[in-house]
Amino acid sequence: MWWMIGIGLSVESSIEQDGENGPQRRSTSATSSTYPEGTPAVWPSAAALLDDRFDHPAHSAAAPIRSSTPTSHDPRAVALTCICYSSMRSSLGVSFLAPFLICMLASTDFAQAQLESLRKNRPVEQTAPADTPMVEIPAGEFAMGSDGGQALEDERPMHRVWVGSFSMDLHEVATAQYAVFLAATNRPAPSQWTTVDLVQPSDRPVIGVDWSDADAYCRWKGKRLPTEAEWEKSARGTDGRLYPWGNRVPHKDLANFALGARFSYSQVLMPVQSYEQGKSPYGLYQMAGNVWEWVQDWYAASYYEISPERNPQGPEGGQFKVLRGGSWSDLPKYLLTYGRFKLPPETQNSYTGFRCAKS
Repeated sequence: MWWMIGIGLSVESSIEQDGENGPQRRSTSATSSTYPEGTPAVWPSAAALLDDRFDHPAHSAAAPIRSSTPTSHDPRAVALTCICYSSMRSSLGVSFLAPFLICMLASTDFAQAQLESLRKNRPVEQTAPADTPMVEIPAGEFAMGSDGGQALEDERPMHRVWVGSFSMDLHEVATAQYAVFLAATNRPAPSQWTTVDLVQPSDRPVIGVDWSDADAYCRWKGKRLPTEAEWEKSARGTDGRLYPWGNRVPHKDLANFALGARFSYSQVLMPVQSYEQGKSPYGLYQMAGNVWEWVQDWYAASYYEISPERNPQGPEGGQFKVLRGGSWSDLPKYLLTYGRFKLPPETQNSYTGFRCAKS
C-alpha cells in the first residue's frame, strides 16, 4: 500500500514541475514577452507587462519580479493521490467511498482554482488605441506669468513671450496608449502599474511616470515634451485668463480637483477627454486638474527675470523639472494657468502624467 502513496506523490510532483513551464505560470518579466516589437494586436495584462516600482518621490530600482500565479497542485495528481490513498484504506478493511469523494471534491476545487488563475493571466484582447489627435497652436505673443495678488515669486513678473507655431496633444497620454509603449520597448513600468486594468481605466491618464519616462514616450511617438511657455500658451491663450475655461472659479463641472490624497485609477482619475466646459481656448482637454504634466524645462525660481522674449527653453540645467496644471488632489489655487510646480526628474507619484507636443 505504501508504494501506492509513493506513486501518487511522485506523479503530483512531476505534473507540478511540468506546469511551471506551462501557460498557467506566466512570468511577469518584460524580457520574457513573446510579443513582437511595435503595436501588438493583443496586449498582456497590465500586471504581466513589467515589474512595478515603489510609489515614492525618488525611486532608484525596480521591485523584484513577482509571479502572477499562486502555486497550486494539478487536479490529476490530486485525484491519483486520492485513489492511492483510498486503495490503502480499502486494504485495511475500511470503506474507501467517503475519503474518495472528499478527495474528488478537493480535486474539483483545485481545478476551479487553476481555471480562475488561467483566466486572470489571459492577455487582454482589445484593439490598439488610436493616436492622440494634435491641435495646432498658432505662432504669436501672449502674456506669461502674473503680477496679481495670487502669484508666487517664481511666477512673477508677467512678461510678453513670442512662441512659434507648434502642435499640442488634445489630451493627456492614457494608460492604454502607454501600455503599447511598454510592450514595444520593454521600458520599466511606472509606479502603480500593477493596479491598472486596461479594460476599465484604459482611458485614464497614465500616472507614476518620471520625467525621463515622459520624454521617452514622446520621442517614441516622434514628438517631444512641450516647453513651459508652449504649455502656458496652450492653456491660457492670448487673453490672459486665469484658468483654461476663463476666469470662473474652478467647479466640479469644469475640472477634476480637490479629491484628497487617497489614490485609485477608477475613482479619482477622469477619462482624458472629460470636461467639455473646461477646455482651453484651443480646445485642449484638462489643462487644469486630473494630473500634473511634465514639461521640457528645468526649473529656476528667477527664470522669468531673464527669460528671452522669443521661444524660451528654460535654464540649461538644474535640480528640478517644471510641471504644470494641477491634479485631482489639488486645491483650486494650483489650477491657475500661470501656476508653476517643480519636482526632481526621477519622481514617480500618483499625481503626475504628461502630454506631448510637436514642432
